[in-house]
Amino acid sequence: MLVLHGFTGSPASMRPWAQDLNGRGYAVEMPLLPGHGTTWVDGNRSTWRDWYGAAGAAFERLAADNDRVVVVGLSMGGCLTLRLAAEKQDRVAGVVVVNPWLSSSDPRMRLLPVLSRVVPSITAHTNDIKAPGRDEHAYDRVPARAAATVPEMWRDVVPRLRTVTQPVLFFHTSIDHTIDQSSVQTLRDNIGTADLTDRLLEDSFHVATLDNDAPTIFEESAGFIARVTA
Repeated sequence: MLVLHGFTGSPASMRPWAQDLNGRGYAVEMPLLPGHGTTWVDGNRSTWRDWYGAAGAAFERLAADNDRVVVVGLSMGGCLTLRLAAEKQDRVAGVVVVNPWLSSSDPRMRLLPVLSRVVPSITAHTNDIKAPGRDEHAYDRVPARAAATVPEMWRDVVPRLRTVTQPVLFFHTSIDHTIDQSSVQTLRDNIGTADLTDRLLEDSFHVATLDNDAPTIFEESAGFIARVTA
């Protein structure tokens, strides 16, 4: 299993899921994406192509030792997951995404390329978790130059979604304070697979992998993975 975290986040947001998968006997690769896990200043030294390059390298390491690879991702990691599925085709056995970040209706996103030239960081909304006392270990500021490359990522990935024909398990929460609901419709409108399981989670916020619905994600994804790797 290749496990991908979100923008400004870290593997901490995915570790319980990765541990659950590993405990079920699956090999797991969970890379720290470039520009993450240190400070937001380092984040500004990376772009979406760096994140995707690291994800692709991790995929190749897994594929070298395993016959079937499933890719799972949260938020921006979900977008990278779908890009891998489009590029690798039948080398990816299946896809599981949680609140994938594929679009935004916020007009400020269009201003980021200009804003990032004068403002190095912007306010972050981290730990969007309904359950108390849980920490995704994300940056307290958003690196503006890195964020400005996210719309470029969407322009690359969304047109490719029609070529994603592998089975897809899609988790999304009814309340999300980090990304808006446009991403849900973007996936539904563009995904090419005929094998889409669309699951609404009603007791979690954005970082559902650490939230009240995490056990549901773990159990249902385990069943899905067993099916697509059989």
